[in-house]
Amino acid sequence: MAVKMFAAIDVGSYEVCMKIFEFSSRRVMKQIDSVCYRMELGKDTYNTGKISVKKIEELCAILNDFVRIMNGYKVSSYRACATSSVREARNHLLILEQVKRVTGINLEILDNSEQRFLDYKSIAFGEKNFYRIIQNGTAIVDVGSGSIQVSLFDKDKLVTTQNIRIGNLRIREKMADLVRNTLHREEMAEELINNDLASFKKMYLKDRTIKNLIVAGDYILELLKKPMVTVEEFRQMYDGIIEKQPEEIAREYGIPSESASLILPSVTIYKRLIEETGAANIWMPGLSLSDGIAYDYAQKNKFIRAEHNFEDDILAAARVIAKRYQCNKNHARNLENLALLIFDKIRKVSGLDARSRLLLQIAVILHGCGKYINLSDGAECSYSIIMATEIIGLSNRERRLIANVVKYNTFEISYGEIMGQPGLTEKEYLLILKLTAILRVANALDRSHKQKFDQVRLELKEKELLIHVDTQEDITLEKGLFPPKAEYFEEVFHIMPVIRQKKTI
Repeated sequence: MAVKMFAAIDVGSYEVCMKIFEFSSRRVMKQIDSVCYRMELGKDTYNTGKISVKKIEELCAILNDFVRIMNGYKVSSYRACATSSVREARNHLLILEQVKRVTGINLEILDNSEQRFLDYKSIAFGEKNFYRIIQNGTAIVDVGSGSIQVSLFDKDKLVTTQNIRIGNLRIREKMADLVRNTLHREEMAEELINNDLASFKKMYLKDRTIKNLIVAGDYILELLKKPMVTVEEFRQMYDGIIEKQPEEIAREYGIPSESASLILPSVTIYKRLIEETGAANIWMPGLSLSDGIAYDYAQKNKFIRAEHNFEDDILAAARVIAKRYQCNKNHARNLENLALLIFDKIRKVSGLDARSRLLLQIAVILHGCGKYINLSDGAECSYSIIMATEIIGLSNRERRLIANVVKYNTFEISYGEIMGQPGLTEKEYLLILKLTAILRVANALDRSHKQKFDQVRLELKEKELLIHVDTQEDITLEKGLFPPKAEYFEEVFHIMPVIRQKKTI
């Protein structure tokens, strides 16, 4: 391929940054420029709930500078993303409209789970030791302005990922009016986060050994000056700066004075996480959201190849949720196989893509989680659990799609009720209908939850989906409850599922 230029723009809570990347025919990704402006959008949001007109105009001026730079590099593609400062602002729609009108840039607001997944991708692609590190107990700690994301790995598998709604800028703003009344700023910062960290430890760190901490962001890297340190080296750094004022830190470490005010809450968060996890080594790749945006673009366009399967991480996070709510593991595994067999067999005629397949798989994994709360109203409870639980790598819209598929697996489909949900598009409505149809048929094939079929083979023949099953079991229940599910499937896909039984000798 010819050389391609791409720009990744990060509208963050305290900086607006753009990185320019070059992709060559040798599947090489190279950063060729980086521009950052200091701008505390998050201060407005966290203090007043919205971003001021003055700040919006300043943001537009910065983005217009970025447009000129992109034109100079002949950038052919870009992605501009905003995080919590814009996401939590009451006037976020006005901000997006103003940015588009004044600069021509389509600014995308990332959900927290999308943002953290891109941060995670930047580490997985950019840290050369990543795959070796996560073979042992590892926590990736992503400290943002408004929250902390902690993702736990063990033996190359994502165990869990959780968001704690305390970040460095949020802590600094909470401390602003109180710090003048105390000499122990670090103790106050610790008190702000201790309760949340104690809850996290109790729920997710029990009987788990964490050897490595991988830190997203670059503040700590600027202080320690090397990509890996021991806990003892971190403590020496911490003890050396904890009594210093931001101005002193800025002078000593060559950090912009505006950034130095975030150092205390940042290192306090790291210190407490080190204490709670018992990690021995701290890794600091020095990568940012902009890197994650670029890696995601390169991966999706097949400019670079990922060694790590990121979809497996999303599925692992879903399985952790299913385990927490004591879902029937054997039934879910069987249902997963059946649903994916059906999906793959009709894929060419269904209009569904690879992402839809992933959403179906997650819906199957989580379809029974609501029974933990209420056996007689499991579908509604499952909907509520999924809507209230972040899944790393999925947007809020995707999570809502999954929640609806799970709900309407047993509820009667209501066009008015579904389309009455704010912001739902007709395309998303159709996707809910299609995935629900597949889940209903798959679920009907294991209605007894006994996994009766030794082997299942599908055959798409004209307008019939023949489901050949080998079994010695009595499947009267499955056959008896199957027709309504099959009729709905035919209504959606114009294909009639038919069970064909072959008794195994």
